[in-house]
Amino acid sequence: MEEKIIIAGFGGQGVLSLGQFIAYAAIADGKEVTWLPSYGPEMRGGTSNCSVVVSDEKVASPIIANPDYLIAMNKPSLYKFQNKVKTGGTIIVNSSLIADKVERDDIKVVYLDAGALALQAGNPKTANIVVLGAYIKLSGLFTQELVAKMIQEKFAAKPKVIPANLKALELGTHAV
Repeated sequence: MEEKIIIAGFGGQGVLSLGQFIAYAAIADGKEVTWLPSYGPEMRGGTSNCSVVVSDEKVASPIIANPDYLIAMNKPSLYKFQNKVKTGGTIIVNSSLIADKVERDDIKVVYLDAGALALQAGNPKTANIVVLGAYIKLSGLFTQELVAKMIQEKFAAKPKVIPANLKALELGTHAV
């Protein structure tokens, strides 16, 4: 098994953190993983993406030409990467910021109002965790319990944010 994921948006959306959560879950699950961030010097507000490869065997390269999954958090990211998704792959579209529809019929497309669900979770900054929940449900790669544990560990120094993040994860898994 090898799964290739590109996560893209603008700085401040938690794009890199979302990729890290997938990588941490893979490590905790005993899988091999690479996480490769890419962002401009402007950081917050600038373009940002990361590539994550999860495998049962050693990962030969962190570079992804044709991902199995694309998580598009904003419109420029959708247009930049949508045609690279391999046939039979999946695009998760943050419909809070992207009203456009994907024109391809050879892939699965999931539209997720991550912003509204993040507000429902109690923190608008948890949209990336909503999308993480949707991804783990669609991919079946990890259990919600494993990812919840990663969230608790990552935010151990900020315990006040844990409940909203766990709620966001739950809402994301139930939204798809």
